[in-house]
Amino acid sequence: MSTSTSGVSSEASITPVVVRLKLSLLRNGLRQSAGRRAAYITSVVVVLLFAALQLLGLIALRGNAHAASVTVLLIAVMALGWAVMPLFFPSGDETLDPTRLVMLPLRPHPLVRALLVASLVGIGPLFTLCLLVGSVISVPHGTAAYVTGVVAVPLALLVCVALARAVAAANIRLLSSRKGRDLAVLSGLVIAIGAQLVNFGAQRLGSAGGLSRLDPAADVLRWVPPGSAIGAVDSMSRGSYGVGVAQLVLSAAALVGLLALWSRHLTLLMTSPDGSTLQAGESAARERVPTGGLRRLLPSGRTGTVMERSLRYVWRDPKTKAAWVTSLAIGLIVPVFNALQGTGSIYFACFAAGMLGIQMYNQFGQDTSAFWMVAMAIASPHDAYVELRGRALALLVITLPYATLVTVLTTAMLDDWSKLPEVLGLSFALLGAMLATGAWSSARFPYSIPQEGYKNVAPGQAGLAWIAIFGGMVSAALLTAPVIALTIWLNVTADGDRWSWLLLPLGAGYGALITAFGLRMAAPRTARRLPEILAAVSKG
Repeated sequence: MSTSTSGVSSEASITPVVVRLKLSLLRNGLRQSAGRRAAYITSVVVVLLFAALQLLGLIALRGNAHAASVTVLLIAVMALGWAVMPLFFPSGDETLDPTRLVMLPLRPHPLVRALLVASLVGIGPLFTLCLLVGSVISVPHGTAAYVTGVVAVPLALLVCVALARAVAAANIRLLSSRKGRDLAVLSGLVIAIGAQLVNFGAQRLGSAGGLSRLDPAADVLRWVPPGSAIGAVDSMSRGSYGVGVAQLVLSAAALVGLLALWSRHLTLLMTSPDGSTLQAGESAARERVPTGGLRRLLPSGRTGTVMERSLRYVWRDPKTKAAWVTSLAIGLIVPVFNALQGTGSIYFACFAAGMLGIQMYNQFGQDTSAFWMVAMAIASPHDAYVELRGRALALLVITLPYATLVTVLTTAMLDDWSKLPEVLGLSFALLGAMLATGAWSSARFPYSIPQEGYKNVAPGQAGLAWIAIFGGMVSAALLTAPVIALTIWLNVTADGDRWSWLLLPLGAGYGALITAFGLRMAAPRTARRLPEILAAVSKG
C-alpha cells in the first residue's frame, strides 16, 4: 500500500477510533469499583436534573421582552466556563489529553476532527446542548428565526467545545512546568476575579430594573461568539435578516479560527520538545523554597516534617499553588466586592475559611505516585493520625491568619464591629468542620491529580472527585449547624448582643474539637486503606 493511500485510510478511520477510545476509557474507569460507579451516576443525575430545570426555565421565558438578553448572556457565561473550567477544576471531559497521542503518526487536521467529535460525548456537552435548545426555543418568532436556530445550536456548541480544546492545548504544559507556574497562578487570579464579576452582575438582577439591566451587556455580547449565534436568532425574529446573517457568519468564522488555533497548538505540542525540564540542571539554589526561617518555627519531629513538606507543595507544585492562589483570591473577592457594592453582609467573610478549607480535601492526591514514601512510614493508626495532623496544621498556618484578616477587613468596610467576634467564631467553626470532613474524605475518596496536562483528576475519577468535594462540603455545613443555630438564636434574642462575644471562643473551641475528632476518625481508615489510596492517587 502506498504512503498516500495509507494516510487517507488512517484519516478516514481516526474519528470513530478516538470516539471508541474515549468510551472505552470511561467504561473501564467505571468498572474499577462500585463506589466509583455510584459517584459518577450521582454526578450525572445531578447535572441532568439541573439541565432539565434550566431548559424548563428558558422555555418559560418565551414571550418575555428580555428573553434574548438573558439567553445571549447565559451562552456567553457558558462559553467562559468551557474556556476556563478544564484548566483548574475536575473536568467531565477527562479522557482527551493529546499528549498521550504524541508518539502516534497522526496529522493535526484529522486529529482535530477526531478530538472535536469525541469532545461532544459527555455530560458537559449535553448540559450545554440543553441550554442552547432552551435558548432557541425562548427567542425565535417566524420561520426564518426557527431555521436559524437549527443552525445556531450545533454551531454554538461546536464553538464552546473548540474554545475549550484550543485553550487547553495552548496551556497543556503550563501547569506542569516550573517555568510557567507564575503564569498559572496569574490565570487563576484572572479566572477568580472574572467569575465573581459575573456573580455580582447576576446578583444585581433583583434590584430595580429587573431583566432590563441586562440589555446593554447583551447588546455587546450578541456580537461575540457563541453569543452571536443566539443573537442571530433574535435578529431574524425582528426582521433584521442582514444583521442575523452577519452574526451567524461571525460565529462560523470564530469556529474556523478556533479550530485553526487548536490545530497549530497540537502541531507544536506533537513536534516540539517539552521545555519544562530544560532548566533541570540549574543551581538548586534558584528553586530552593524559602522555608528555612519558617522551619525553625515548626514543631520538631514528624509533625514538623509533614508540615514543611505540605508547605513546600504549596510553594513549588504548580497545580497546588494555582489552587491555593485561586482560593485566596475568591475568599477575599466575595466579601470585599459585596461590601464595596453596599449589598454585602459581614457573614460573607466566612467565605474565606470555606474556600481555604477545601484545600484539605484529597490531601494524598497531591502526592501522586510519591505517596508510596508516605505510606511506607505509616504502620499504625497513630502514624496516620500524625500524618493527617501535620497536614492540617500546615493548612492552618495559612488559613487562620488569612481568615482573620479577611474578617477584620470586611468588618471595617461595613463598619459593623459588634459582629466581629461571632463572625470569627463562625469562620473558625466552619474551618474546623472542613478540616475534619476533608481528612475523612481524603482517606475515603482519594483521586489522582495528573502532573502533566491540564486535567486536575485522572480519567474515570471525575465523578469521584465531585462527590468527595461536594459531599464533604455538605457534611461540613451540617457539622457547623450547632454554631450557626447558636448565632441565629443570639441575634433574635432581646439581650443576645451582650453574649455574642462568646461565639468567638465557643466557635474556635468547637472547631478545634471537631478537627481533632475528624482526624481521629480518619486515621484508622487511612491506615487500613493505604494500598487502595496508593493505587487511586498513582493512577494519573
